[in-house]
Amino acid sequence: MQKILTGAQVKELDANHVKITGQSSLKLMESAGQSFVNWFLDQGYSKEKKILIAVGAGNNGGDGLVIARLLVERQYQVRIIDCFGSIDRFSPDALSNFNLLPKSVQVVKLNPDIFKDYAILIDAYLGVGLRGELRESAIDTIQSLNLFQGVKISIDIPAGLPSEGVGNTELCFQANWTVTFEFPKLALLLPENTWIVGELIYAKIKVDAEAFDQMETSYYFLEKKDIPALHKHFTRFSYKGDLGKVLLIGGGPGKMGAIILSCKSAMRTGSGLVTCHIEESERAIIQTAVPEAMASWGLIANPEYYDALGIGPGWGTDNRLRQFQQLLKDFNKPMVIDADGINLLAKHEALLSQVPENSILTPHIGEFERLVGNCQGHLERLSKAKLFAMEHKLIIVLKGANTVVSLPDGKQIFNSSGTQYMATGGSGDVLTGMITSYLGMGYDPVNAALCGVYHHGLAGEIASKSKFRGTIASDIIDAIPETYSQLRIA
Repeated sequence: MQKILTGAQVKELDANHVKITGQSSLKLMESAGQSFVNWFLDQGYSKEKKILIAVGAGNNGGDGLVIARLLVERQYQVRIIDCFGSIDRFSPDALSNFNLLPKSVQVVKLNPDIFKDYAILIDAYLGVGLRGELRESAIDTIQSLNLFQGVKISIDIPAGLPSEGVGNTELCFQANWTVTFEFPKLALLLPENTWIVGELIYAKIKVDAEAFDQMETSYYFLEKKDIPALHKHFTRFSYKGDLGKVLLIGGGPGKMGAIILSCKSAMRTGSGLVTCHIEESERAIIQTAVPEAMASWGLIANPEYYDALGIGPGWGTDNRLRQFQQLLKDFNKPMVIDADGINLLAKHEALLSQVPENSILTPHIGEFERLVGNCQGHLERLSKAKLFAMEHKLIIVLKGANTVVSLPDGKQIFNSSGTQYMATGGSGDVLTGMITSYLGMGYDPVNAALCGVYHHGLAGEIASKSKFRGTIASDIIDAIPETYSQLRIA
């Protein structure tokens, strides 16, 4: 998995790469610029659209100068906005690239009048090296750049945004796109910064893996390439028992849709046998909606018969405490706890000590804060999720854009798959069924959580390609098989 480093570590990472590979830092800057240009060309922007690049004195400005040269070589019309003041202030690599600029590239002072007739503004002003409060001159520069009315693209991180913090929209470049290099900076993954970051793109520049190995972090980024190795493999001799006997508990009168979605998603994920434990009055609904599943009600006579258990979707909390207590007493394997299962834990904190180690809790933000108390922003949520997972030896799947999986060893893994179109009722119930399915197949709980989260997000991407805002939870379920096809998971 890709490590997520602090802004302060980036310089050290670059130095490690140069030392290990013998490649110059100037060459690494060239790779960054080329990676950006490759993405830019894929967007199909017409060469009639004129481009401004706001260039600062540091290495982010150097990246902008590389991009300017490469775009001019491809016949784009480019102007440089002087945000560096004097060439004496350039970093060595930025100065080298300034001297390589084609003579046709004009360097102009920042003035809103120069925006006329230009369609694209690229921000290469401050980068990840920003420390402390912005100078007044920097604030004036950023606010002037934000007056631009065309497409605004930031290189690596929007100017003014601290690499690990929350930015002030009045003091940060407000991008439509941010193209970040090698790994996403933490600030780019915080929901508070969405109006600063815009759409986030990850551009690889092939930093040596050994250079990353030398860096310490507790943050990781889960990518497509990581997933195949996390999966178990089955043979043609495998039968439904090998693929897991799963029990899903939930669904009360008026809320059967939640458990139906969990049940269907477990089946589509690959579970061999799925049983839904519901109210007896609702048995006809489940057996009509999911004929492939079995149904049970009343007492759970032998919970240890099941390979995995998921509890909570549509369950309700009234008169559920004794059943939950008995279940925690009788079932000692890791389980998946969602929705009303989490709400019961929040109401009855003593139950937490009875939850089997490495169980997986899948709260949305509201459910999470019922567990740990109100949080002042996402950074505090991340901190509390980390401490909660370590203290209780549980896996916390904090749902949202870039869902974060917090592990008992202190690691926090951000998911890269998914789309805003998954913000629809029942999406979390689908995830519960998927993670429970993987747990039932015998996956390690960590791998079950990571595979569930990634495949869930990828299914949402697939489903929303044609449906956009019209995507519903059932569409995500229907797209699960295609995720196996795309990842080549047999």
